[in-house]
Amino acid sequence: MHVVATRETENGEFRAALVPTGVEQLVKDGFDVSVQSGIGLYAGFSDQMYSELGANVEVEANKLLNEADIALHVRKPNKDSVSQLKSDAIHISFLDPFLDPGLVESMAQQRITAVSLEMVPRSTRAQKMDALSSQASLAGYAAVITAAYHLPRIFPMMMTPAGTISPTRVFVIGAGVAGLQAIATAHRLGARIEAFDTRPVVAEEVRSLGAKFVEIDIGETGQTEQGYAKALTPEQIEMQRKGMAKVVARSDVVITTAQVFGRRAPKIVTSDMIQAMDETSVVVDMAVETGGNVEGSQLNQIVECGGVKIVGLGNLPSHVAGHASEMYSSNLVHFIREFNTEESGTIRLDPENDIAKACVLTRDGQVLHAFSNGK
Repeated sequence: MHVVATRETENGEFRAALVPTGVEQLVKDGFDVSVQSGIGLYAGFSDQMYSELGANVEVEANKLLNEADIALHVRKPNKDSVSQLKSDAIHISFLDPFLDPGLVESMAQQRITAVSLEMVPRSTRAQKMDALSSQASLAGYAAVITAAYHLPRIFPMMMTPAGTISPTRVFVIGAGVAGLQAIATAHRLGARIEAFDTRPVVAEEVRSLGAKFVEIDIGETGQTEQGYAKALTPEQIEMQRKGMAKVVARSDVVITTAQVFGRRAPKIVTSDMIQAMDETSVVVDMAVETGGNVEGSQLNQIVECGGVKIVGLGNLPSHVAGHASEMYSSNLVHFIREFNTEESGTIRLDPENDIAKACVLTRDGQVLHAFSNGK
């Protein structure tokens, strides 16, 4: 089978779906691999690196997509890319199916087998394919580094001849993969950290990373079978806001990571809460691409509210594109290997396989899952 990876077309997307070491692994498994020239340019991988490890490097994306048995992307494809794929091709990427069900339908109509990496189950066997978690971890790191850059003070406590500098106070809202990495990174930088999550089950993990877990009673909460936080009622969101207000007010940095899979991000930090913070504080809204957790945050912009910077940079993993590409490529290679058949260089997405059941969205012209717009 012919595996193809082309350059990402979305502005600000610097990741590559496949890196040279991934090419090498797939070639050893018997696949023909082609990439578009310049695919790894922004992530630090030259065309020569790809060709040396067995990839055919082509200039024209459309030519490659026409020939693809398996097409790899990071972001969901645009309409033009979908139209270039042949029937029965397999397309693997993030597809955002709940917020863009029309894309899934169009891929079914063209008889493309669409694989959505967001839907890979959080099971032990699928852990190496969990691109959502691998990229979220890097986003959590990048969020803290971004906050540190914009904050006009240092994170750690420091004893100097001029006196003692107090550590920066960081408040992380949401203790999923991104939030936990944000906590760990802020701890390495010497900050004093508090964190909150609607799932009490994560409290011990938060403490083990050096943060204080903020207890807020908002009634019955929990998590889904996949480990995601369940959506709160409007009343619970209001209780959460009131409980967090004092913590936000005393924080120098607030990082919000709260997202509910398949839905718009909940608004949990209001302008009143931000105005209670000291001037020059920083708020990083990691959920800005799905609507944002912070009132007033704008996608890919930095705005001010009473002197507080609200950072709404989307696609934080792309800010560390080299490592993000390596991790994503590894997730894809493991996915392909999971379905490798006895015949060299071919895969079969067995409909009885529990991983395929979860993440294969279209097959033989049919949409296999029900999606509605998650606004």
